[in-house]
Amino acid sequence: MKSTHLSLIAGAAVLAAVTGFATVTAPGAPAESAAKSAALLPVERAGLVCPAPSNSDLAETQYTAFTPAGEGGEAKGAAELKPALPIVDDEDETDPKKAKKAEEAAEKAKAKAEKPVLAVKEPGKPVVAEANGSSAPALVGTATGKLAPGWAAQQTTEVSAGGSRGLLGVSCTAPDTDFWFPGASTAKSRQDYIHLTNPDDTGAVADIELYGPEGALKSDVGDGITVPARSSVAVLLSTLTSEAVDQLTAHVTTRSGRIGAVVMSADDRAGSDWITASEDPSGTLVMPGIPADATSVQLVAFAPGEDDADVKVQLMGKNATFSPAGNATLHIKSSMTAAVDLKDLTRGEPGSLRLSPVRKDRATPIVAALRVVRGKGDKQEIAYIPATGPVGARATVPDNRAKGSTLSLTAPGATAKVKVTASAGSGGGEPAVETYTVKAGTTLAVTPKAPEGLKGSYALTVETTSGGPVHASRSLALASDGVQMFTVQTLPDDRGMVEVPSARQDLSVLDD
Repeated sequence: MKSTHLSLIAGAAVLAAVTGFATVTAPGAPAESAAKSAALLPVERAGLVCPAPSNSDLAETQYTAFTPAGEGGEAKGAAELKPALPIVDDEDETDPKKAKKAEEAAEKAKAKAEKPVLAVKEPGKPVVAEANGSSAPALVGTATGKLAPGWAAQQTTEVSAGGSRGLLGVSCTAPDTDFWFPGASTAKSRQDYIHLTNPDDTGAVADIELYGPEGALKSDVGDGITVPARSSVAVLLSTLTSEAVDQLTAHVTTRSGRIGAVVMSADDRAGSDWITASEDPSGTLVMPGIPADATSVQLVAFAPGEDDADVKVQLMGKNATFSPAGNATLHIKSSMTAAVDLKDLTRGEPGSLRLSPVRKDRATPIVAALRVVRGKGDKQEIAYIPATGPVGARATVPDNRAKGSTLSLTAPGATAKVKVTASAGSGGGEPAVETYTVKAGTTLAVTPKAPEGLKGSYALTVETTSGGPVHASRSLALASDGVQMFTVQTLPDDRGMVEVPSARQDLSVLDD
């Protein structure tokens, strides 16, 4: 037979560069030597999904996409976000004329979905697009080559009146198979929809579980939710159970396929915003960027394992770390959602919340998020801050305006330095760079230096240059009819670079 040569290391290197997955070590190779031989390479492919912006006819949405300048993959590349396909239910249609019209409408929608809503042409310059009303679709997209590393997108929606009133911002997310949402609700005063978006050409099947203060909520309809190929499904959480629970944790998993998941939350009394997924369960969590003028802060946490969790609650303020009076610790029972009202704990200064185990030898994994309120009475507005990972090497948030952007940086361990780059504007302007020192155990809130000659919106890229880990978030504020509307987006590592082992050992398989 003809000899066949298969280099496993070379194959692993290509897979890692394309997908961003971890390194592979050759059998028998010492871990230390593998680490020395590994190299950082830019990812060559990235995917994002964005939920349908709003169900309000008054909604005004701006999409922004951006790839930071720097080392990229191949010389060429593309980064496009296209409309998701509408779901057409015509299986039971018996009238030939109606069936034909439905088929024609589906073909038109498919053709429209092939046209990008926005496409990044070059690193370092954001692109924007606008959509108004309730018919704006969910978006799915892929970036390749030099436009893949760090590719980010944001949708920001302003709704001036009605039950969805507010400034709703969400960073478009990478598809995955497991999501936790502390802070969701089935209360009568809330309308919480979980948006499931499938970017792939095959259908996905998802399950939704809800956990309240007493444990799992009974539901017969949260299992086996089909999300068709390249489509998006919105599920009203209160239709999954008969129990009205003010603060709960929603858990979304997939049986097959992968999806993007995010919760749109509307409160009759305090406006609306998106709830994005918490960082994966961990013993220590950080929620950065509580505004200085927050009038109410509510912590919602959940322990998904078999063990209860006892955690220290600490605010990393402007100058020091301290525990809120009366809430120094929190006990979280296994599979039960715990919520505590921390009121106006920042007291006029910006801050970030850290949860850590009371006992270091019992670091029970948890998930958590903050529900933050600004204003009082009928002038209230809400936003959510989920637990998030550190900035790491680099993180980016698009859609910053000339006014209203605040960047919050917190260093839960050692003092750190970060470089913050404001990109060129979508309509013009020169990039601006600032360096900040974040002292250990504190939160630094800054107004970013806008690009010189800014036209349009710009992106902020944060890079850790020295010291300990830094967690970050960006708040965007917009005043409307006396209401200080705002939204907060966290900045976890963009994973634009991946560690790939060098091909130092030939693992060829030979067939004689």
